[in-house]
Amino acid sequence: MSSNWHISRRRMLKGLGACIALPFLQAMVPPGMSMYNMPKKPVRFSFLYMPNGVNQDHWTPAQFGSKFELTKTLRPLAKVRQDITILNELMNKGSIFPGAEGHFCKTANIMTCRPILKTTGEDLNSGGISFDQLVAQQKGQSTLFDSLQYGMERINSGICGATGFTRLYAASVSWKSPNQPCTREIDPRMAFNRLFRSFVPSTKKRDETWKSSVLDLVQEDAKALQRKLGRSDQDKLEEYLESIRSLEMRIDNEEKIKAFERHVTPEIKKELVHLNLRIDEFKEQYVGVDITEKVRQMLDIQALAFQSDATRVSSFMFGNAASNRNFSFIPGVQGSHHQISHHQNNAGEMEQYRKINEFYVTQLAYYLEKLKSIPDGESNLLDNSVVMFTSGLRDGNSHSSKNIPVIVAGKAGGKLKTGQNLQFKPETPLSNLYLSLARVLDVRLSKFADSTGELSEIYA
Repeated sequence: MSSNWHISRRRMLKGLGACIALPFLQAMVPPGMSMYNMPKKPVRFSFLYMPNGVNQDHWTPAQFGSKFELTKTLRPLAKVRQDITILNELMNKGSIFPGAEGHFCKTANIMTCRPILKTTGEDLNSGGISFDQLVAQQKGQSTLFDSLQYGMERINSGICGATGFTRLYAASVSWKSPNQPCTREIDPRMAFNRLFRSFVPSTKKRDETWKSSVLDLVQEDAKALQRKLGRSDQDKLEEYLESIRSLEMRIDNEEKIKAFERHVTPEIKKELVHLNLRIDEFKEQYVGVDITEKVRQMLDIQALAFQSDATRVSSFMFGNAASNRNFSFIPGVQGSHHQISHHQNNAGEMEQYRKINEFYVTQLAYYLEKLKSIPDGESNLLDNSVVMFTSGLRDGNSHSSKNIPVIVAGKAGGKLKTGQNLQFKPETPLSNLYLSLARVLDVRLSKFADSTGELSEIYA
């Protein structure tokens, strides 16, 4: 009998001939290594954006440090209280510039921390590359997708009559370059199929000849369109088509596909079957009414993308800037979010505003609890992640960008200290937080936008 007891997880699953998930066994440790010198699990970064600010009277806990009580709005986070840090007095100074009015100039640059260009849409400019894309550049090359971008609402075209900014800025927080916003997926079915459809048992094969190349199918149309465009638009279209070609080449990388497939364990496949069914049922029952199920499907897809190592970077917009989504499905709320956020200090409107904030915090809690429930090496997925939740505004009524609401969750593999409510100096640059997160994510970054230093209080 061989004395070498080393076995792979994959081999053991094959031998059992059944779809079960195994715990991490000593026998799975490669020869010459121990449980204590195994490579650490990668740290993921997830950015969540909430539109229209908060009812500030019910946001910040009264006590600072580790002994704080969650406010009424933040109570849904009770189960993950020790996994979060609330940061106060951060300000996106890049959102303050001549002509900066309304929501859009505080949304498109929430991860660039630089002034955006006031334009009607011909020459979009976010001021810089967004933080998540800087992380993706350095940490996304070993995964199937360097990053994933999701949302809940379609892009609106046209110009905002009140501010003069193109509405395109309302739907973008992730930017590959100052002039190129990342395309978001807003449909759970499309997002799910893109990542996981081929792994759902008993799923019928579909005609997927399009995978040979999307560009090959639209090449003639693209050429015809280019002939009708001016020089600057031709350059933009060419840049866009090249970005698609680059993505196709990434997806076509056999080594990355095989590596991804190895991460889709029987346990993950079981989750995929359940989520696939939920998405089908949602289409029949929930569209246009209560968005809770759709939000949770999108969050579950991101959690599974992290668990399967399809990506290590994601962003999600709960709504576009100045979102007018109707929240009448929440008891006690009558009307749309943006309208209610202009509460004029009316007590009834402010309570409805708070309830909408609480709804979003409840979804954040769902996501964090989901990540915490997923084993990841010797810890869990939340411990090996950084999740940032914020809005571009403090108060929707005043459009103030001072002291914006910020929560950071997860321990970044042990590098972040959590269970805190921190008070910083008023108007501390938001960019200081990104510089600090770059350190715990092992991203090479000596300065970010207008950063003046790191927030050492968040380090473990």
